[in-house]
Amino acid sequence: MKKEKLILAYSGGLDTSCCLNWLKDKGFEVICFSANLGSEFLPKEIKTKAKEGGAFNVYVKDLREEFSKNYILPALKAGALYQNKYLLSTALGRPLIAKYLVEIARSENAKFVAHGCSAKGNDQIRLELAVKSLAPDLEIIAPLRSWELKSREEEIDYARKNKISVESTKNKIYSIDKNIWGVSIEAGLLEDLDNSVPEEAYILTKSAQAALDDSEEVEIEFSEGCPVKINKKAMEFTDIIESLNKIGGRHAIGRTDLIEDRVVGIKSREIYEAPAAWILHKALAEIEELVFTKDMLEFKEIIAKRYADLVYHGFWFYELKDSLDAFLKESSTKLTGKVLFKLYKGNVVTLKRSSKYSLYKKSLATYGKKDLFSREWAEGFINILANPFRRGK
Repeated sequence: MKKEKLILAYSGGLDTSCCLNWLKDKGFEVICFSANLGSEFLPKEIKTKAKEGGAFNVYVKDLREEFSKNYILPALKAGALYQNKYLLSTALGRPLIAKYLVEIARSENAKFVAHGCSAKGNDQIRLELAVKSLAPDLEIIAPLRSWELKSREEEIDYARKNKISVESTKNKIYSIDKNIWGVSIEAGLLEDLDNSVPEEAYILTKSAQAALDDSEEVEIEFSEGCPVKINKKAMEFTDIIESLNKIGGRHAIGRTDLIEDRVVGIKSREIYEAPAAWILHKALAEIEELVFTKDMLEFKEIIAKRYADLVYHGFWFYELKDSLDAFLKESSTKLTGKVLFKLYKGNVVTLKRSSKYSLYKKSLATYGKKDLFSREWAEGFINILANPFRRGK
């Protein structure tokens, strides 16, 4: 009997390594797809591991450029920040992975796609909503929602029993998702709120104690909301991200410990590292403060929160999100300028900022002799503001 083809979103980690074996045992011809978004695993290692695990075929695609241009950049322009702490590194990658799951399923004439997301995680929702938006006819299989394994410890035992090579151990049992925009770390001893995060859990950043003792200045230049230069050197956006991850990481920039409200209604503890993301988020905000009017800044805060919620909850392929993108494309046309930061032991200090579209006028702001602000303006302005308080008077 001919086996049904199934496309598995495969990372090479504990969950998907076990999923590959489990799905193969269920009679599927498993084809693995791995998106290189800046993973901790090398593409060659992914292919070898999947083949050794019994995959019929393996696709590994380097999507870092597409990820940065079409997913990270719109979120950066939006100022998307979930619960004021999370820059959505993992969430942004899921719709892109889903897009290629669908493309490969079509090219392979497969009727099934699968993932290794947990039953109470966010990623199952993000991936499945995206797949259902792009290809509602495909059937989705989620082994972690249906198999007999109840914990990561049991998955490790299953992996050992079936001679599956995995990095996790029962002593170091973190779940890690890494891409160029950041690292997500959870599970294990991190689930106990009395435990601080051990240094061994971090990948990109040094602690403040271990960070360089000397500060470092970095200048970032934007053109229409897109970073284009670091320290006057023109670079592609992807290269800028990777460079700032190294620069920020050595200065302890970008660590977040968040009690997060998941889509499924529970709170979880999530640890994030995002040096480049935090530096760029703060830098673009500095340009916005120069260029945007007060009304625009206030409205942008509403857009930022709504955009972050849409991305976090899996509504990437959604009309409202497309409409917000159109607004952001138009509103970012004047977000051109430079920001100079000093980085030191976890701090990002603004030294200078400039833009040819700046609304800041020193001649109006100064209290010195060159002040052009007429004192007579103030009285009339206050009288106008006072009108609503004069009812019946």
